[in-house]
Amino acid sequence: MTSPRWPVILFDLDGTLADSINLIVTSYQHAFREVVGHEWDETEIKSWIGRSLIDAFRTALGPELGERAYAEYTRFNEANTVRLMKGYDGVPQLLRDLTAAGVRTGVVTSKRRQPAEWAIELCGLDVPLLVGHEDVPAHKPDPRPLLRGLELLGADTQHAVYVGDAAVDVIAARNAGLPTVAVTWGAGLRADIEATEPLAMCDTVDELRAVLLG
Repeated sequence: MTSPRWPVILFDLDGTLADSINLIVTSYQHAFREVVGHEWDETEIKSWIGRSLIDAFRTALGPELGERAYAEYTRFNEANTVRLMKGYDGVPQLLRDLTAAGVRTGVVTSKRRQPAEWAIELCGLDVPLLVGHEDVPAHKPDPRPLLRGLELLGADTQHAVYVGDAAVDVIAARNAGLPTVAVTWGAGLRADIEATEPLAMCDTVDELRAVLLG
């Protein structure tokens, strides 16, 4: 067994452990069609993934329309999660291998707790959900979700890393004093991630394994 580089690893969920990007984008577009009568720019939608969903809608549409769009999103998303949620090949095994190597892992996400737990179950992920949307008063790029995750694991920033797929993940980790390993199979654009200067960028699960397990 190889020696893990960090004893504690926090993970983002959407686009990192769970292939939910199509589900999220499709849900956003449904909400926009229902509330404002047209779809939104897909690149901009993808740039919101990782941030608070309700905050994204409020920023795009204002408080009233944002609330309506959020309700439409939630209804559609819940009705289509089983159909559209997918896993990433190799990720469940990686999580099992990390646990076998003595690494403590957990998910820190801006996703609401119930759909986050559902995604973890559907994708067969053996990892606890530490922090969801309801658990903290502010969300990425604010550092508080990550700091709360470390608190729940009894860990400090010197012995942990955050793994995510977007620039907001790297920024949030830096704000918390954590290094970040970025993966490129999610929603984030490579150029945007590179600009935030993560410790490492991984294009495959095998590359991520090599960084985390040495």
